[in-house]
Amino acid sequence: MNIALLIAGGSGNRMHQDIPKQFLTVNEKPVIIYTLEAFEKHPEIDAIAVVCITGWDQVLRAYAKQFNINKLLFIIPGGAKGQDSIRNGVFELEKHYSPDDFVIIHDAIRPMISAEIISDNIRVAQQHGNAVTVIPCAEAMLETNGGLKSIASYPRNNLKRTQTPQTFHLKDICALHRQALEAGIENSVASCTLAVELGHEVFFSTGSEKNIKLTTIEDIDIFKALLAAKRSSWLKD
Repeated sequence: MNIALLIAGGSGNRMHQDIPKQFLTVNEKPVIIYTLEAFEKHPEIDAIAVVCITGWDQVLRAYAKQFNINKLLFIIPGGAKGQDSIRNGVFELEKHYSPDDFVIIHDAIRPMISAEIISDNIRVAQQHGNAVTVIPCAEAMLETNGGLKSIASYPRNNLKRTQTPQTFHLKDICALHRQALEAGIENSVASCTLAVELGHEVFFSTGSEKNIKLTTIEDIDIFKALLAAKRSSWLKD
């Protein structure tokens, strides 16, 4: 089975709004519903779980009912940090699913996730045992110690920019989180970083520049523009 685990446990302080950013409404639809709909419609997704910020679970249930999100089976309490939220999610799923089932971990605030990205992520995971969505690093990269200046560059061909989804066998991602608890790793920024910090290989699937993460008000503006955008017919794929 393929279980989508959406992480919606954060409060979104950098957005400076009165409600969590995953529940902000864009074009009369909550951000999290855009994300849920992508997984609801995908034929390879069997079930959906959401790790939800405390106090918003009933709101999420109401939205899911309103927008016909029928694959949503679990709403799991979030943690203090992202790593805690993911751990809460996978440990709960461990009680209900087979160790060899795949968990497709995705940021709820990446609402432009496409069916193609989900499919390629699952394909790579089936082939290699895990998959991390990435895009090339197109910018020149400069090294810095203090954030104010640089005297060295880093080859961009040696870098990938990671996105979500990030997919693992349920048994493997649970084992990673248990190893992290034993090793005292408390604030790894993503499942892929947790894996490499613990000495494991991860494999790449194809992402997109459109698969943006809504972190600031400017990202909401970009999201609205992407929703309204229509590719010119003369452009080649």
